[in-house]
Amino acid sequence: MATPLDPTALGFLMAESRRVPMHVGGLQLYKKPPDAGRNYVRELFEFMRDTHDVAPLFRKHPHRSVKTGGQYVWVEDDDFDIEYHVRHSALPKPGRVRELLELVSRLHSTRMATERPLWEWHLIEGLRDGRIAMYAKMHHSLVDGVSANRLLQSILTTDPEARDLPPPWAARPRAKTARAQEHAEQSLENVSVSTAAKALEITADAAGLPKALWTTLSRSLRNETSALSLYAPRTILNQPITGSRRFAAQSWPLDRIRGVMRASGTTMNDVVLAMCSGALRTYLEEQNALPDQTLIAMVPIGLKARQSGSASADGGNAVGSVMVKLGTDLADPAERLQSVHESMGAGKRTLAQMTPLQIVAMSAIGQVPAIVPSLFKLGGVGRPAYNLVISNVPGPRAPHYFNGAEMVGNYPLSIPIDGMALNITCTSYAGHLDFGLTGCRRTVPSLQRLLTHLDDELKALEKAAGA
Repeated sequence: MATPLDPTALGFLMAESRRVPMHVGGLQLYKKPPDAGRNYVRELFEFMRDTHDVAPLFRKHPHRSVKTGGQYVWVEDDDFDIEYHVRHSALPKPGRVRELLELVSRLHSTRMATERPLWEWHLIEGLRDGRIAMYAKMHHSLVDGVSANRLLQSILTTDPEARDLPPPWAARPRAKTARAQEHAEQSLENVSVSTAAKALEITADAAGLPKALWTTLSRSLRNETSALSLYAPRTILNQPITGSRRFAAQSWPLDRIRGVMRASGTTMNDVVLAMCSGALRTYLEEQNALPDQTLIAMVPIGLKARQSGSASADGGNAVGSVMVKLGTDLADPAERLQSVHESMGAGKRTLAQMTPLQIVAMSAIGQVPAIVPSLFKLGGVGRPAYNLVISNVPGPRAPHYFNGAEMVGNYPLSIPIDGMALNITCTSYAGHLDFGLTGCRRTVPSLQRLLTHLDDELKALEKAAGA
């Protein structure tokens, strides 16, 4: 049955081009179980590939025709081919992390065909230390970053002895508890009441939109933190991009970041943003391209995850955002951290006055200056909406396993767009924070240097905070 794309999904699909593929991804590293045989990776691949019952989310693709009135709808792929989506690869010698990141960079550069379901899963072997890797990518019209991360978590377990865990695309029966059954039976009786209540809720939200819009615009005009930025400087990151990507990844212990957080009276996200601020300042100085004004980062907020604590099985997007001043114009690490803390705090207080619907609406307005140039191929023209995206997604606290293999790293990949050549996304996992840096290969030269600068900045913050 065909279902229409929601406006957010349609926006991601329409904004896509060869130079701007609109998929998110993830690179996971796994340590083989102690009892793994010589054919462990091949057997794992065949087990994942031979899943027969595939969930609807992984079978649908966008389609439009005369019959749909020229509008995009989701339809099921009648010729679904699991071997197209699930692939087995091996690294060339010497099998370093460098070769892995080069392969992932190339895979992430490739645009997915809309005549097929918009996802791929690559099982990769050949690392000389014996670890195996999985690289997955899904179109942003299917899931947001938070939902994608929680989808990964849904296939993992804390039990190292568990085997035969299904892959993410396997259909899962939905248990129906007695309480759920009772709720379903009562729903027909309450449908008119619940519909009216929902209508009143939406009406109240809509009535508050003018006030939310006025708050957003007035704060933006005063160069204060809100969902819309009007004062981001132009940098070398804000130019037209190519379709080629470069990906860099590294982990840092959460205890070090929490140490700075406690010593400075800030939040963990503040420390992450300050690390990025100092790293970007040093990087741009090396390129003789540091602007006098502070860089502005768009920091996404996953509303669906915040409300329910879990990802929707049907995918989708529910994203708000706040534009944060990074303080790159300040030379002192402690001052940069304080600047980030104040800017993020002001943004949170502003969003706290809005309903989720109003947050989404204001955040959408904040994205217009970034999306419209991309749609009309005007990247690099005029003042940028913001300079880059920095996202922090929470992950599992305990070690997790997939069919006996322990996950030892989880590195997110995201979406550079025209005029916004760099994206930094990180996720916490089992005592460390995994950073994934995705950039245009040509527009962001020597992107991997940012990893060194991130490490140096964490050391500088620890020294400044006395952590």
